[in-house]
Amino acid sequence: MCKLYSFGLFLFFVVVSLNSCAQGFVLKSKDTRIRYTGRINMTDEAAEMYWTGSSIKFNFNGSGVSAVLQDERGDNYFTVILDGQVINTLHLENMKKNYTLAQGLPAAPHSIELFKRTEWEMGKTTFFQFVLAKDATVLPASPAKKRKIEFFGNSITCGYAVEDTTGQDRGSAPYENGYISYAAITARHYNADYVCTAKSGIGVMVSWFPLIMPEMYNRLDATDPTSIWDFSKYTPDVVVINLFQNDSWIVNMTDNPQFKERFGTKKPDEEQIVKAYRDFVKTIRKKYPKAQILCILGAMDATKAGSPWPGYIEKAVAGLNDKTIYTHMIPYKNTNGHPSTKEQQAMADDLIGFMDKTVRW
Repeated sequence: MCKLYSFGLFLFFVVVSLNSCAQGFVLKSKDTRIRYTGRINMTDEAAEMYWTGSSIKFNFNGSGVSAVLQDERGDNYFTVILDGQVINTLHLENMKKNYTLAQGLPAAPHSIELFKRTEWEMGKTTFFQFVLAKDATVLPASPAKKRKIEFFGNSITCGYAVEDTTGQDRGSAPYENGYISYAAITARHYNADYVCTAKSGIGVMVSWFPLIMPEMYNRLDATDPTSIWDFSKYTPDVVVINLFQNDSWIVNMTDNPQFKERFGTKKPDEEQIVKAYRDFVKTIRKKYPKAQILCILGAMDATKAGSPWPGYIEKAVAGLNDKTIYTHMIPYKNTNGHPSTKEQQAMADDLIGFMDKTVRW
């Protein structure tokens, strides 16, 4: 049974259902009235999403809408956003289902958005179509946003463990939320489109797993080295790089298997570290010749007092002699684990303050 909208209760919710309301118009994945953000793979029948922050949005007039999706493993979570407000979190199953997103809405224009809050490590999600309530109609897509940002980062940028309030710093899917990471908060502050090319544990020279950012940055499907992203599809005004946190640990761990794979038995020296970072920034510059690039670091212990890693970044950027590449260090948060919700907001506030003084839109 469909529940009626109540102005007093504002009953917006998410449930899993195959036939919860009378179904109307079907909006297929390739319909141009759907607005996609992120590195999306469009097949003949569906849209495949991999990365944190990938999103699907469209506008409609009517009482409700659902979405047909299938998750690879049932590990991904999506934030559901109605008319610009978060209404719930959707946990997908590994079978094709029709998920009711909102019901009982007033007869008025609405927007609905699904935002992938978990990273590609959790598997891909396939979106097939939106299904509108019987009384609903599709409205034109909203105008494209004038500003565009892309972040290259690690677990901090992914929102790893941000919703684990127990202090255990758990990075499993229920506790990860890219929607409340400093990166997504910053993009929303500027009303900018947002692409997040990030993976927990990744580094520039070495990671906690075999892949490093210079090998991953150009992938559409990050699990497939032959799946290459077309950079002409998204040209950011601003690129933010927040990397080196993982490198700062692993370069000192001579017994780590990834250390051995990348460096053998000898720790990289300052010259090698600076060169590796500089080379990666040069690679990004070639892809985005007109973008302003912000090379930041923080807010975990790579920026604590006495750390050499901010200096490595500053030296690398200075050697590029590029007036539209900047450095900015976010202070060490001085707490255990990954940034909490409050600390992610503080990071966003810090970055926004720097961008307000530096970036020209």
